[in-house]
Amino acid sequence: MAHNHSHTAVSNLKLAFFLNLGFTVIEFIGGLLTNSTAILADAVHDLGDSFALAQAWYFESISEKGANQTYTYGYRRFTLLGAIISALLLLVSSFYVLSAALPRIIAPESSNAPGMFALAVIGVAVNGIAMLRLSKGSTANVRIVALHLLEDVLGWIAILVVATILMFKDIQILDPILAILITLYILANIVKQLKNIIPVFLQASPPSKDVTKIQKQIGNIEHINAVHHLNLWSLDGEHTVLTVHLVAEKNLTPEEYALVKNRFRQIVDDFGIFHSTLEIELPDESCRLEESHF
Repeated sequence: MAHNHSHTAVSNLKLAFFLNLGFTVIEFIGGLLTNSTAILADAVHDLGDSFALAQAWYFESISEKGANQTYTYGYRRFTLLGAIISALLLLVSSFYVLSAALPRIIAPESSNAPGMFALAVIGVAVNGIAMLRLSKGSTANVRIVALHLLEDVLGWIAILVVATILMFKDIQILDPILAILITLYILANIVKQLKNIIPVFLQASPPSKDVTKIQKQIGNIEHINAVHHLNLWSLDGEHTVLTVHLVAEKNLTPEEYALVKNRFRQIVDDFGIFHSTLEIELPDESCRLEESHF
């Protein structure tokens, strides 16, 4: 199932990349023909999105590769790297749009409203199709890229509205005002996404998992006297990893050892933990991590 989800994500990213890159070329030509700095600014923004889509496509395509001697957990965390790169690109492009829009509030410029309208219709359609294909993605990488495309859709809707108004009234200042409002909205969303991604990147325990409850249930396993060095983190925001040391109350027989392992396996399955590592220590055995003051 995970492989199917990954294949779908890669296919959607591939489609979004070619749609976005092709339309970026049209934007540059259209922006020059219509004398619209808003469209030219969006063309630069879309060029940045094309780079974001390209790296997201690459990182997503390798995320399902198996473990090897270099990446012993596999490549799942590469999707986080892709998400962070995309977020940084989106931040840079958003500040670029702000820098282009603010001067136009002071000195509005005239543009070809019918040409802007036609490009805006195409822009909403192209970016909307790509965004819808990615909006149901499960990885942080795909969600960040979908946010890129949401910004594009909203931007083109704003241009569509402004172009419609400009065909009837000469209120050129509407264009930069809408661009600033949309960009601020996107910046708020990217900050929210980064707040979710960075803890995963720093290997914080997932908020959906109750560490105290997990430790208590493991500590209640028969023949176990103590639980320590319980570490819980996420590979990519979806797949949780658990490592833990258990101290046995006595030297265990093979049957008791099997009972402890089976009960532990049941607990991690109940909590939806993807990968777990268990170390059982005997009562008189010193923990290597405590000796090293880890």
